[in-house]
Amino acid sequence: MHSDVQKPGGKVERRAGSGKYLTFRLAAEEYGLEILKVQEIIGIMNVTRVPKMPAFVRGIINLRGKLIPVIDMRAKFGMPHQDDTLKTCIIVVQVVLNTIKITMGVIVDNVSEVLNIQENQIEAPPAFGAGIDTEFMLGMGKVGNKVVILLDIDRVLTGSEASQILATVAESAANPEQKDLKTEITAKAG
Repeated sequence: MHSDVQKPGGKVERRAGSGKYLTFRLAAEEYGLEILKVQEIIGIMNVTRVPKMPAFVRGIINLRGKLIPVIDMRAKFGMPHQDDTLKTCIIVVQVVLNTIKITMGVIVDNVSEVLNIQENQIEAPPAFGAGIDTEFMLGMGKVGNKVVILLDIDRVLTGSEASQILATVAESAANPEQKDLKTEITAKAG
């Protein structure tokens, strides 16, 4: 669904291709994820905070016995906080962080629909200048009269953020001093 393009200087740029995208809202904006990255959508649930996580990491959940880090997409994108509502969802996705494939949850305001977006409906992400990072954008989908920001979920987190999350989750799951964390999360989820 996406293609890699070699740019001058050896940098690889990813571009969106035709395919199905799960769309969701954050504030007034519509975003899309490649449907093949999505494992499931669940309603918002109790999320257990874990020390030493970046502010945009809400914490971890126990999903059928597996600890899953959960990212608050509003916080990650610098949007104002909004209390969870009945429409708030966690999209469970499979991502590749620093060459490691993991399952992670992303909290969104609400899920919209699955759109079939053709390549001729997609433009490259706009260039905002040197100060704005668009590395996590595959492109901009134009569907009818709306624009959908197509995300590269593998690149939403920087390398150092991904390393910190992976290390903290692994430590939480393995640390004997925190062995009650999994039990606590299981109790909250159940």
